Amino acid sequence: MNEKIESLKARFKEKMASVNQKEALEQLRVSFMGKKGEFTALLKDMKDMQEGVRKQFGQLVNCAKMDFERAILEKAREIEAAEIAKKTESEWVDITWPEEPLQGSAHPLSIVRAELEDLFTSLGFDIMDGPEMEEEYFNFNALNIPEDHPARDSQDTFWLKNGKLLRSQTSPVQIRGMLAKKPPIKFVSPGKTYRNEAVDASHEHSFHQCEGLVIDKGITVSHLVFTLQQIISSIFGEEVEIRLRPSFFPFVEPGFELDFKCRICKGKGCSVCKQTGWIEYLGCGMVHPQVLKNCGIDPEIYSGFAFGGGIERLAMMKYGIDDIRHFHGGDLRFLKQF
Repeated sequence: MNEKIESLKARFKEKMASVNQKEALEQLRVSFMGKKGEFTALLKDMKDMQEGVRKQFGQLVNCAKMDFERAILEKAREIEAAEIAKKTESEWVDITWPEEPLQGSAHPLSIVRAELEDLFTSLGFDIMDGPEMEEEYFNFNALNIPEDHPARDSQDTFWLKNGKLLRSQTSPVQIRGMLAKKPPIKFVSPGKTYRNEAVDASHEHSFHQCEGLVIDKGITVSHLVFTLQQIISSIFGEEVEIRLRPSFFPFVEPGFELDFKCRICKGKGCSVCKQTGWIEYLGCGMVHPQVLKNCGIDPEIYSGFAFGGGIERLAMMKYGIDDIRHFHGGDLRFLKQF
C-alpha cells in the first residue's frame, strides 16, 4: 500500500511542476482530491484491509492529502504573485518622469457633450450655462415645485450650509434664461447635476444633462415632435422612429416621455429594450403657463416647449457601455478606448 501512496506522490509532483495557471491548478486539485479523484479511489481499497493495516494506511493517506493541500495552496500563491507582478510591470507608470509624457484624450462625456453642442448650434440653438450651486427658487419654486410638492422626493439633492443646494437638473438655467431674455428664446443648457441617490450600474449621484427650451408665438406640440425627431436622427446618423407617451412633470403641461425604436433589434424586442422594442430617452412637454408667468412672459401671447435627457445615458447607448460608474471611475483602461 505504501507503494501506491508513493506512486501517487510522484505523479502529483510531476504534474504540479508544469502548472502555472489557476485553471490548470484547479483541474489538478480535482483530479487528485475531487469526489472522483485518485485519493477517493485509494480510500475505497480500505474496506478490504485488516483493521490494523487499515488504520495505518488511513493515516498515511491523510498525511499525503495534507501535503498535497499545502502544495496546492503554495502554488496558488505563487501564481497570484506572478500575475500581480506581470500586471504591475505592464501597467506601471512613473508620474515623475517627464521624458515621455502620456498623450491625453477627451473624456467620453466631453465627446458626446461637444457633439450635442455642435448639433444644437447647427439647429439655431444658443448654448447657456448656469451655476451648479443653485438657489432653491430657481431649482424648485420657479419650476412649479413648491416645498410640499411630491416631485421634490424624486429630485432629492444635496443641501449646503449656506442654504443653497447642488442643482438636481439643468432646468434652473431655463428659468434664468427666460428672466434674462425676451422671446423668441431658443437655447440648450448642458451641464452637471446632482441627486441624493444610491449608486448602481444605472444611477449616479453626479451626472450630466442637456436640456432645451424654445419660447415664441404659436409654438405647438408639432414643433416639439419635429425638433426631437431631427435631434435623435442626427445623433445616430440615420432616421430613427420616435414616440411620445403621456407623463407628468410639474413644469410642463402636457408632459411626455420620448422613446425611440431600439437600434439593436429594430423594434422586434431584445434584452437591451426589455423586449419592448423601444428605448426610453428623455422627458419633454409644453412649458407650463405658470412657469412662463413666473418668468414675466405672458402665456396668452407666447408658448414653448422644453426637453431634457441624460448625457451619460446617450453615451452608454452610443458606445455600448453597460455601467454608468465607468464614467467617473478614473480607470485608464476604460478611458483609453476613447
